[in-house]
Amino acid sequence: MSSVPKIRIRSGNSSPVRQEGDFVLYWMIASRRTSWNFALDRAVEWAEKLQKPLVILEALRCSYPWASDRMDRFMLDGMAENACWLEGTGVLYYPYLEAVPNAGKGLLAALALRACVVVTDEFPCFFLPRMVASAARRVSVLMEVVDSNGLLPIRQAEKAYPTAHAFRRFLQKELPRHLMDFPKANALLNTKLSKAKHLPREIIKRWPKASPRLLNSGLGVLAEIPSDHEIPPVGTRGGSTAAQALLRNFLRNRLPTYADTRNEPAHQATSELSPHLHFGHISVHQIFSELTTQEGWSPGHLAVRATGSRSGWWGASQDTEAFLDQVITWRELGFNCSQMRKDYDQFESLPTWALKTLRQHARDERSHVYTVERFERAKTHDPLWNAAQTQLLREGRIHNYLRMLWGKKIIEWTRTPQKALEIMIELNNKYALDGRDPNSYSGIFWCLGRYDRPWGPERPVFGTVRYMSSENTARKLNVRDYIRKYSSPFESWMKA
Repeated sequence: MSSVPKIRIRSGNSSPVRQEGDFVLYWMIASRRTSWNFALDRAVEWAEKLQKPLVILEALRCSYPWASDRMDRFMLDGMAENACWLEGTGVLYYPYLEAVPNAGKGLLAALALRACVVVTDEFPCFFLPRMVASAARRVSVLMEVVDSNGLLPIRQAEKAYPTAHAFRRFLQKELPRHLMDFPKANALLNTKLSKAKHLPREIIKRWPKASPRLLNSGLGVLAEIPSDHEIPPVGTRGGSTAAQALLRNFLRNRLPTYADTRNEPAHQATSELSPHLHFGHISVHQIFSELTTQEGWSPGHLAVRATGSRSGWWGASQDTEAFLDQVITWRELGFNCSQMRKDYDQFESLPTWALKTLRQHARDERSHVYTVERFERAKTHDPLWNAAQTQLLREGRIHNYLRMLWGKKIIEWTRTPQKALEIMIELNNKYALDGRDPNSYSGIFWCLGRYDRPWGPERPVFGTVRYMSSENTARKLNVRDYIRKYSSPFESWMKA
């Protein structure tokens, strides 16, 4: 039946398919898009096989960790777009906004009672694995969990890789067999789906469907959702249309100089797609497809040997190879860790050498010690660090290179490395649009030694964990304009 690779599909439970059900249910929780989505492809396949309508449930919970107007607005942008795109297709799109904590409890189970089969998204991070496992135990029909996360299926690897080089070498051996396995750019094109009818009145009454007008009502709807209203939305819009516009701008205007300028804060050289990848508003398959089409690249360009080298294997331009190493190797390395290690977000998951050296230097004297409140308000003695934190507060992101410095300084200015980890996770997950993601945990833990090696000379606080300084950064990069741009204090940002 399936055009979706088997390695991307797993059964979440042992319940049967209910042939007499009213519809196939796609519970959209991570791949929040209507294109380039293996889970949606799989749901459409089930609907066609069983000759049943398709219902898509996309919910916005109000009680998830670090919930705020910032995160909610970004997701609502995508939900409004999904509602618009699915209108008139015959698919019943059911967006649900939780008005009070736990109000949505029971909705999935109620829909599953009438479903033939439930399909949902695989995402090996944050609270989603626990939520899916719990839901699978409670529904009385088969629940399939489908991986749309990366070019390499997350279950292709059987272990967590300790370095980017080791993972890159594995990826270079395994990826060629998966490079032509793409989800459909339009899952509903040329399909023969039965038209979905209205859901039972008791479901609609207890869990009201959000109207397109409500989804598009801006700050008004956010005021009704009980989450953190102190963290405002940012200028970056969510949704697939915004993501695709960013992608095409990057390919046209930024990729040609990416290798040389991506680390420069003064240049807008990066793709800025990480929030959209995190919320599932764009697929790495679409990014790869459009990039390789523009470059005139084909699998025949691949090197024969898998050496683990950062460049040369793809047989593409320097800029393309540099970008592919970020969006494929480093991104999917994070998914590998989250998939294979349940303690991916715990201090004890660091490499043995990093744990040893950090513990040996845990009591070293710090030149400065700041509380989480001082860090949060960008009130340190370091103008460059304050500028990076201010960008996080204002825009929900930090320039890629400065994000590494941001983490290293928190380690240096906190009493223990364990406390530094807590602060990095808290600030990143609270303010960054791409926080709570395997890739963001990779960045945070890299600051503490994950995926790295010991560096000499041994230093106070860090031991042999790689050290970074604002002074060296300022010597290598032009940071003056960056500091000037993000110099406004916390209080003025809050008033804005």
